[in-house]
Amino acid sequence: MSLNVKLAVGALLIAGATVYLACLGASTSWRYYVHVDECAANRDTLVGQRLRVSGRVTPQTLKIPADRSLATFSLQGTAAEIAVTCRGPLPDNLAEDMEVVVEGTLEPTGEPASAMQLRGDKVLTRCASKYQAAPQ
Repeated sequence: MSLNVKLAVGALLIAGATVYLACLGASTSWRYYVHVDECAANRDTLVGQRLRVSGRVTPQTLKIPADRSLATFSLQGTAAEIAVTCRGPLPDNLAEDMEVVVEGTLEPTGEPASAMQLRGDKVLTRCASKYQAAPQ
C-alpha cells in the first residue's frame, strides 16, 4: 500500500470520527427547551429523558434553605404545573413569579398517575426586562 493511500485512509477515519462525535453532541441540544404545557401533554414520551423545561415559578411555592444547595418549587405553564426539585448551584436572582428554564430529568411521582416531578440540576433565570425596547 502506498503512502498516499495510507494517508487518505487515515484522513477519512479521522474525518468520520469527527463527524460522528459532532452529530452525537449536537443531537442532545437540538431541542432547546419545552414549555410546561408541552411537557405535561407529552409526559409519557418525556419521562426519564434529560430535558429543559421553561415556565414560571408559581408564587408562594419557592423554598430555598440557608445553604442554597437545594430549591423546591412548582413550575407553571398556562394549563399545567410541574413540581421541581433542583440540587446544585442556584442563580442569585431566583425568585417567585419569574420565568426560568430548569434542566433535569422528568420523573413520575405515582399519585395521581398524571403527576410529574422534574429533578433538576441547573436553573437558568430569564430576564424579560433586559430584552424590552427602551421607552421613547
